[in-house]
Amino acid sequence: MSKLYSARVILSALQRAKFSVISQKGSHIKLYKREGDKNFTVIVPNHKEVAIGTFSSILKQAGMSRKELEEFIK
Repeated sequence: MSKLYSARVILSALQRAKFSVISQKGSHIKLYKREGDKNFTVIVPNHKEVAIGTFSSILKQAGMSRKELEEFIK
């Protein structure tokens, strides 16, 4: 089974990847990034462990692979 990350770790990595937090509604945090003519909006649930399916969805929304995101995790 792959390692599960907390929302805090994912948010930090996305912010290092130039995403900006634009809003929060309840436990869901919305981040945004504009890259060229593409816009990326990512929703991250503020949980201690983000489920693997949710993590996959976050990667898809961010237009990143797991390896790319892990490069921003310190």
